[in-house]
Amino acid sequence: MTVLVTGGVGYIGIGTCAQLLESGRTVRVLDSLLHGQRDLADQLAASGVEVQIGDIRDPVARAKALAGVDEVVHLAAIVGDPACARDPRHSNSVNVEGATAMVRDAAAAGVQRFVFASTCSNYGRMADPTVPITEEGELRPVSLYAEQKVGIEELLLAGGHGMVATCLRFATIYGVAPRMRFDLTVNEFTRDLWAGRHLEVFGEQFWRPYVHVRDAGRAVRAVLDHPADVVGGQVFNVGNSAENYRKLDIVEAVTKAVPNASVSFVARDEDPRDYKVSFDKIARVLGFTTTATVPDGIAEVIEALEAGRFADPFSPIHRN
Repeated sequence: MTVLVTGGVGYIGIGTCAQLLESGRTVRVLDSLLHGQRDLADQLAASGVEVQIGDIRDPVARAKALAGVDEVVHLAAIVGDPACARDPRHSNSVNVEGATAMVRDAAAAGVQRFVFASTCSNYGRMADPTVPITEEGELRPVSLYAEQKVGIEELLLAGGHGMVATCLRFATIYGVAPRMRFDLTVNEFTRDLWAGRHLEVFGEQFWRPYVHVRDAGRAVRAVLDHPADVVGGQVFNVGNSAENYRKLDIVEAVTKAVPNASVSFVARDEDPRDYKVSFDKIARVLGFTTTATVPDGIAEVIEALEAGRFADPFSPIHRN
């Protein structure tokens, strides 16, 4: 099987490519290298991945990338609420128009299976965040990013395109990866407190689920390794039901590993998301279990920082 991973040189993408190579697939990547990851693209190519540099919005790039492809994993996006809010027109052109064109062209090219990277942010602010929500729960997106993801989910799940489509709602990602991000809660809190910076935290009582970046890639592989009649037309929350945390819990876990940390809690209203998520379905249907916990990720990030793996962990290259 030949699989195309859009955004394959990204934070989740590189590990996903490694998983799919390990499964015996031929792996192709389409990535615009928005964050300047030319060295990582070269490393992927050296590992046996066919790397095509291009934009998913470019019809010529899409046609070339989809030629002879059996499966598509669509990760490419302007990722995250702040990045989408900063330039709504650009994020719409990538996350909606580009994704829609990819679905259309993949179907026309005879692609059999399509895996779409979505987000648990689709659940927004739950009426009762203490009760874990399942894939059948109400979607209440409160950000442009989540609204865009919901729209593409609806397109895929409506059918009519002839592909076996699966939507993966990822929990908030954390952990060390080749294309490192320090604008994600666990990674950011750990970096800041490790560096001796004062950390201001808002919404400390709000719930979120978390999943390691490595487990995100494993989940993609699990979907593609299962029969079409098991995963077709399905949505899976990706994470572990035991890995729902409040920001307060994250801070407490980091401060256990970082002595003398300086933290204060402030009141703000700009991020109303509050949701606790059930991951029972992916465990029951796919037998998928995560391999890392948030404390594991905190220890991993500290170890990488101590080892000097990042020339400047505060560099803009580590943010979306």
